[in-house]
Amino acid sequence: MTFAATVLTLYPDMFPGPLGASLAGRALAEGVWSLDTVHIRDFAADKHRTVDDTPAGGGAGMVLRADVLGAAIDHARAGSPEAPVLAMSPRGAPLTQERVRALAAGPGVTILCGRFEGFDERIFEGRDVEPVSIGDYVLSGGELGAMVLLDACIRLLPGVMGAASSGVEESFESGLLEYPHYTRPVDWEGRTIPEVLRSGDHARIAAWRKLQAETDTRLRRPDLWERHEGARVGSPSGARRRTRDEDQ
Repeated sequence: MTFAATVLTLYPDMFPGPLGASLAGRALAEGVWSLDTVHIRDFAADKHRTVDDTPAGGGAGMVLRADVLGAAIDHARAGSPEAPVLAMSPRGAPLTQERVRALAAGPGVTILCGRFEGFDERIFEGRDVEPVSIGDYVLSGGELGAMVLLDACIRLLPGVMGAASSGVEESFESGLLEYPHYTRPVDWEGRTIPEVLRSGDHARIAAWRKLQAETDTRLRRPDLWERHEGARVGSPSGARRRTRDEDQ
């Protein structure tokens, strides 16, 4: 089944952009996923194709109109009724690997890209739209965030990555940052690859990698470490972890 992506945007020419290159681009050419862009301005009702207006209550900037967005969403949903509708917004829940994996397992996504001061809040009340954030910062628009979300999903689609394990042994899949990597040359500017990685002892290597992942996560991302320590039965990617009681 093809993963169908529909992007509602004021700048359809931005797509596929980076998604047309590398793994995502090859998968797009091979039909593993599809991309359709919908110009929000096409759903404006006046001759000037107006999509925004001044904020109610006053303030700087402009706000995308609910009537225009609603019509655009209805159009997209008619073509992909099973796909969830996501709105890229710094006010949304942070995107996680768990959510990405769930989206990649589905039929596709419809993504609404914001501009200006954002969306008329009534669009979330009048339509089933999920706000999603890619981080605690503000971009000029939702298009780059949509590309980030799509790239994260596409790389998990069957056949996109060469090795099946490539999508498993990565940061966030186990709730931890990934362990550090090395490759040839063995010696570079007096810095050598750790001996354990050259030992050929797979058990020692696995133990070393686990320790490094835990240490790096604890030092660099204490927020992740706290969640990891508190998660007794589930990982962020949905893989079940054994509890201490099960091990006894």
